[in-house]
Amino acid sequence: MENDDLILSTRGTVGNCAIVTDEALPSIIDQDVARISLSGGSGLLPQFVVTYLNCKFGQDYIARHSSGMVQQGMSLAKVREIPIPVLSDVFQSRIKYTLNQALSKRRLARSNALEAEQSLLGFLGLANWTPPEPLAYTARASDVFASGRFDARFYAPRIQALLDLLAVDGRTIADVADPRRDKFRPDVCAAFDYIEISDIDGAGAATSTRLATEDAPSRATWHVRAGDIITSTVRPIRRLSAQITPDQEGFVCSSGFVVVAPRDIAPEVLLTYLRLPVICELLDLFASASMYPAITDAAIFNLPLPHVPDVVADQVTQSVIAAKAAKARAASMLEAAKRAVEVAIEAGEPAAMASLDQAEGAI
Repeated sequence: MENDDLILSTRGTVGNCAIVTDEALPSIIDQDVARISLSGGSGLLPQFVVTYLNCKFGQDYIARHSSGMVQQGMSLAKVREIPIPVLSDVFQSRIKYTLNQALSKRRLARSNALEAEQSLLGFLGLANWTPPEPLAYTARASDVFASGRFDARFYAPRIQALLDLLAVDGRTIADVADPRRDKFRPDVCAAFDYIEISDIDGAGAATSTRLATEDAPSRATWHVRAGDIITSTVRPIRRLSAQITPDQEGFVCSSGFVVVAPRDIAPEVLLTYLRLPVICELLDLFASASMYPAITDAAIFNLPLPHVPDVVADQVTQSVIAAKAAKARAASMLEAAKRAVEVAIEAGEPAAMASLDQAEGAI
């Protein structure tokens, strides 16, 4: 792939489209993703094309030309036949500007999230931690039988050193948060907003899907409340934790999540802690099964958690809040760009420009 190429999912999540940036290079794509490279004489800017493909007109065309019984798919031949409206260079440049601004906000969000992690890692003494990595190590038979664990990785000196470091105060997550087990009852509502594991992004936020109660998946289990932290019990190494926002109050999440209600800790601090790579590695040790390795609620609530002083907690909280704000602005800009393309097709470019002006002013 090259910078400014487009990639389009052609299998499963058909229609997901993105533009390639420097951060993604070098990389390769699999057989279920189409690479779209625009020629210099096409008269099309990649930022405009990706916006069109993600707007309602592009998505509708892709949906109507996908096929398959078990899993939807779109052939490369059909990808090549997707019609693209040719709008003026001025309008396309305006869309490019908006997308670049959104990308800048996303980068700022990542930077703020990284600041939160570094603040917490620095307090924990893990920022520049060099764990012991001997070529060989042993464990007492009595410890092995007592723990019921026969995997060598569980007894690695780096794991024991990490546990000792985190257990300095003798506190666990259970000392500062409670499990929320507010059971979802499909019989009391006609529709609900559902959060599943695939809805968690890489920055600690969750999206949802509005479903009719009659279409409720069997795994739709727990109600969530504003400020809750949901963390996936499946493959914890993937860092899939998110904070529930006020507008997600009462939503329903999958049984694949543990719902954690912070009591004596800022939600942003707990979220950052659970998403630290070293903590996810630790949780992964307690996962069982091979195809869908998962951990128990007890493993999460028994995880050691040192007391975080107010000054560090405030730094982490402010960084997370700033990251969320930047990400929200980026999302608003992307939505404004898509809407502008739709307006340009429906009502002309002047109306689309006015739509962008109004949206950007509100943002």
